[in-house]
Amino acid sequence: MSTSAHFTRRSLIRGITAATAVASLATGLAACGGDSDAAASTENVTSGEVVVGQVSNGAARQTSIKVSEVKSISAELPAAVRKSGKLEIGIGALPAGFAPLAYVGSDQKTLTGSEPDLGRLVAAVLGLTPEVKNSTWENLFVGIDSGKVDVAFSNVTDTEERKKKYEFASYRQDNLAFIVPKKSTWNFDGDYENLAGRTIAVGSGTNQEKILLEWKAKLAKEGKKLTVKYFQDSNSTYLALSSGKVDASFGPNPGFAYHNRQTAGTPAATRTAGTYSGAGAALQGLIAATAKKDSGLAEPLADAINHLIKNGQYAEWLKAYNLSDEAVAKSEVNPPGLPLDNS
Repeated sequence: MSTSAHFTRRSLIRGITAATAVASLATGLAACGGDSDAAASTENVTSGEVVVGQVSNGAARQTSIKVSEVKSISAELPAAVRKSGKLEIGIGALPAGFAPLAYVGSDQKTLTGSEPDLGRLVAAVLGLTPEVKNSTWENLFVGIDSGKVDVAFSNVTDTEERKKKYEFASYRQDNLAFIVPKKSTWNFDGDYENLAGRTIAVGSGTNQEKILLEWKAKLAKEGKKLTVKYFQDSNSTYLALSSGKVDASFGPNPGFAYHNRQTAGTPAATRTAGTYSGAGAALQGLIAATAKKDSGLAEPLADAINHLIKNGQYAEWLKAYNLSDEAVAKSEVNPPGLPLDNS
């Protein structure tokens, strides 16, 4: 991929998780317990319309989007998936979810958010009934490996490491951010040197953890210390941030932007202290639908997403979730991702 292509996919933007300050939302998130087989829902949305942003508790504007099967695309599906009549969609949002991307809605049972809703739209193009299964982040990949789910729509970053086991169809820019208490004067400024002496929270097993640990190793070689801390869920992370246990948290940008909006004007108000591409300094990161390598799903998934892009449903979906700034021009199969060595 050329340097110019990288820059055309670059504009870094807004944040990703759930707000502790929104008690009703937190209650709904906590209601989603269990593993990959729990909190599964099968929905008939192949009849020409998908309603996105349902019971979203203010994270989205509920929007009805017309979408129907495209037989030339559904014909590309592996025979077993086509015969099943279902698209089993994995979401790694347990235990507490990450609004506006994936979380249990205000009815305390519906798995809502931009990620499961895109999965529902793609399933409709493929003429399949979506079956959405929620799990922890770690079990999301176990589910793909074991065949319990066909594809993950769960803010999964395209990385070269993951390509050893998975195939991708990109659908959104991946932009990371640092979030801090609004009163904090610290800023990242695009320079890992500014992390020296700081304590940063990050999600385990994520690509942002990989980036942060590489920065930690570089600082250690310079005789400088970066402390990395992990918490069970986003609510615990925000509590640690507001209590001063960590200086900042490093994670997906959409949730952090959402949290900033939700806490504005409160004692727990936060702000974004810098952004960074999820694929490193030289490449715009991409979020992608993730299937088992050689499953034969990446091509039809990309074609379904490109159909949604071409016909305007993709733009409607992004707009409903206030994510228009993260749009991509087209879905690509296995595009360049976070390098094996990003240091």
